[in-house]
Amino acid sequence: MTREYPPYVYGGAGVHVEYLSRELAKKIDVEVHCWGDQKLDEGKLHVRGAEPWALLTEGPPEKFQAALQAMSLNLAQVKALAGIDVVHTHTWYVSMAGFLAKKLFNTPFVLTTHSLEPLRAWKAEQLGSGYAMSSWMERTAILDADAIIAVSNGTKADILRAYPDVAPEKIHVIYNGIDLVEYDKTADTAALKKYGVDPRVPYVLFVGRITRQKGVTHLVEAIRYLPPDTQVVLCAGAPDTPDIAAEMRQKVEQARRINPHVVWIEKMVTKAEAIQLYSHARVFCCPSVYEPFGIINLEAMACRAPVVASATGGILEVVVDKETGYLVPFEPDASTGFPVKPEQFAHDLAAKIADLLADPARCRQFGEAGRKRVEEKFAWAAIADQTIALYRQLMKRAE
Repeated sequence: MTREYPPYVYGGAGVHVEYLSRELAKKIDVEVHCWGDQKLDEGKLHVRGAEPWALLTEGPPEKFQAALQAMSLNLAQVKALAGIDVVHTHTWYVSMAGFLAKKLFNTPFVLTTHSLEPLRAWKAEQLGSGYAMSSWMERTAILDADAIIAVSNGTKADILRAYPDVAPEKIHVIYNGIDLVEYDKTADTAALKKYGVDPRVPYVLFVGRITRQKGVTHLVEAIRYLPPDTQVVLCAGAPDTPDIAAEMRQKVEQARRINPHVVWIEKMVTKAEAIQLYSHARVFCCPSVYEPFGIINLEAMACRAPVVASATGGILEVVVDKETGYLVPFEPDASTGFPVKPEQFAHDLAAKIADLLADPARCRQFGEAGRKRVEEKFAWAAIADQTIALYRQLMKRAE
């Protein structure tokens, strides 16, 4: 059960589900129930979409509508889960379907958490009063799930902090993964030319959504501290709200007054285009303020790009400081999670980026070490095997 599935993928949870379901279907029968108009039958993989935007569309477009749509679709989809051996949900958008399948059909219920609502206070800006509903849905499901998959040890610690009633033995750490054939360094530069990136000039790259969580505005603020004329490529689209989109536009315009070599690709590019951008970046930057895992770092490392990233959450288990890149610490605000000293954080990001920009040999060294690390620890086949083992353990317990 997932909100995101190709072609409607906008975040790490969707990437995870796409590749995990494909890998699982090499070994077991898999049905993916998602939001959209998808329909696919390919070997053991069966995809069925449903369109939530057809529900609750009358009246003003209130922010809380997304939460109501999620609950409505969960209720509608649960009838398709009779006879399923295990139901596995990803994100709060579908968690109640798993909860209801367990109650109605006595189906073992696995929940993967890719983030936690109590640790994302800024979601109230996106969901309005629906944030209370999303938080209730997540809490209800996570307390009742038979097993919880945390995508990092940091996420496991966050679950126990946010939901102290959860038994620690119910939480299983299974990392996100990467397709090592698809994600690899390429010589192709067509996407760079298409979007106005000069392949002859070293550039810093960001890839991700425009959301408080991903911290892209901190990178934009860091531009003033970078060497003059540094090429900065912001592959940033899908803003959470009109307000953050407007804020991003204002900050980029201010940065361009200092440095005209800021390229903003204001959309979510194709996978092939992202791989080209990763492959030719001198430095990849992940300035997230909250990141249970951070698949984008795996993607960059697989394409042999050195990484400068925030020292937070699951990033600490992906990026190895001074080996595959640099980690930049910051002090988070206790209630919002944002940096207490945002200007200092921007300055520190810029310092580490500048170090790498000035040292191509170290960039190559970090890039090769990053590729080796993803090959050794983050292949999807091993992750699928761990997931299937958990399914079988739950099925045996239910017999």
